Amino acid sequence: MASELKRPPLLADERTAITGWLDLQRKILRWKCEGLSDKDAHRSVLPDSPAMTMAGLLSHMRWTEHLWLEVLFLGGDEKQNPSFDESEEDADWRTGGRPLAELLAEYEAQCARSDEIVAAASLDDVGRHTGYRPGGANLRWMLIHLVEETGRHAGHADIVRELLDGSKGYC
Repeated sequence: MASELKRPPLLADERTAITGWLDLQRKILRWKCEGLSDKDAHRSVLPDSPAMTMAGLLSHMRWTEHLWLEVLFLGGDEKQNPSFDESEEDADWRTGGRPLAELLAEYEAQCARSDEIVAAASLDDVGRHTGYRPGGANLRWMLIHLVEETGRHAGHADIVRELLDGSKGYC
């Protein structure tokens, strides 16, 4: 997959640049999962952060995309998203030991749904969820935040992968 990791064009319009950078970070996160066993995907490499596993990162990013685009932007039901579960800390990082392939498929499906939402909206459209302050941001702001969040966690995935088996690399 490393050969598929291409930056957006240098002379891109705003939408192409923002979605291009988001897509690149998503691909890096998926790339860091290539060849991992389920055991390693669920293995914690940081003693004080047991949820910081490759599987946990994927789960968190799946729910992060859902939170920003389906809940805050579209005004969807927050009860579907474990990020809003105040009874369990880091509920969106919990995987229940599900296989890596299943977590990757859920992440892929969520990214595809996010892409549909973005394609159907203007960057100037404002979120519809009024119960949370960030729900009042426009799509542009939310996408830039997703680029930052996904890039930060792709960096975490890079470190987790290196600690798991020594694999490293970037496009």
